[in-house]
Amino acid sequence: MLEAISSAPRRLLLVDACDHCRRILPHLEEAGWSVSSQSLDQAQAASYDIGLLRLRNDHLERPEGIKQLISRSGTEWIALIDPLADPLSGVDEFIGEWFFDALTLPVDVPRLQGLLGRAFGIARLRGIGTRRGDQHELLGQSRPLRDLRKQLARLGPSDKPVLICGESGSGKELVARTLHRMSRRVAGPFVSFNCGVLPEPETVNLLFGHQGKLATASGGTLFLDAIHELPLAQQERLLTCLRSRSLRHADGEVVPLDVRVLASTREEMGELVEQERIHPGLLHWLEQNRLSIMPLRKRQGDIALLAGYFADLYSLEAGRRPTHFSEEALAAMARHRWPGNVRELAGRVRRGYALAESGQIEADDLGLQSAPVDGALLGTLEDYKRRAEYQALCDALAHYSSNLSHAAKVLGVSRPTFYRLLHKHQLL
Repeated sequence: MLEAISSAPRRLLLVDACDHCRRILPHLEEAGWSVSSQSLDQAQAASYDIGLLRLRNDHLERPEGIKQLISRSGTEWIALIDPLADPLSGVDEFIGEWFFDALTLPVDVPRLQGLLGRAFGIARLRGIGTRRGDQHELLGQSRPLRDLRKQLARLGPSDKPVLICGESGSGKELVARTLHRMSRRVAGPFVSFNCGVLPEPETVNLLFGHQGKLATASGGTLFLDAIHELPLAQQERLLTCLRSRSLRHADGEVVPLDVRVLASTREEMGELVEQERIHPGLLHWLEQNRLSIMPLRKRQGDIALLAGYFADLYSLEAGRRPTHFSEEALAAMARHRWPGNVRELAGRVRRGYALAESGQIEADDLGLQSAPVDGALLGTLEDYKRRAEYQALCDALAHYSSNLSHAAKVLGVSRPTFYRLLHKHQLL
């Protein structure tokens, strides 16, 4: 397996390159990389194995373009940072959430080559995991995850549309693929389309054209990511197609449609309706069945389990000894808010795996600070007790999620009491 990975072709996409970036291209090509350089707008339709982005201040002021690019790519990205640029708040958090790692310009070429090699290996291993049917984002024993799996088992065999709601990085496309695998359409195609990436003319052609997504998904499932980003006129046209089960082309040809539509949004439905960003008829059509993915910060019992899974996966596939987390790293993960959800967790563990110098991953390797929890607002004594109880349970789960009996013992309570408290705080 490792031999197959090392012999695979290596395509590198350089986005928004500067003069220094272009000067290092010959060195990368000599090292075996096939490099293409494009603008951020052009990159949306490119094909590549690893992404390299010169991170500018205007990117951080309008980060949605980068987020869409990285989310759609399904691979690893490295940021190149200009040290002379005015620093913006939140840049470290943004890099930690969305990038494999970052280097400061001018870069040390051997260091960049080594970093690209590690990122390439991880990206290829992620691809192998996907082809195996890996469902790591659905790993967990928390109550929200168990409820989600029950809903998937109920809705999977159905042919009805499903609206999947969840924050960025929570695994909406994975849920859609799971629904497809559980359906009678499993032998048909699964076609994914991000409604908010391209300008409207290109979106219309890619969605409704003769070789568009609706046509190619016939007999299978069409997943429309960020459905609220589809222009309203095209939402209405989509609704007409779904109701009539047919697609009318501009030349008058009418093609029958046999497709199950799944859609996702990270926005609140009520706000979308108020802002007139979702067609009421389409919303009614999609909301026949609705799935909500709980954010990772509300699934505290799953964080250590998922982190351990990722660490074991990267260690196993790289042929290295398993890597574990220090006490400080586990505590830092338990306290982090995880705005990027499971995608961010995977990225931080990959970063920690690459940076760890000893046999364990530290909080700093993850890009997390082992600082105390932010002070909470004043409240009643019961409020303080409830928060302290919740944090104690989270810390116990972070350290001993694989042995709940030991977790209960450490907290000084019986196992039945421990389970009762977990249910009380919806951690299990």
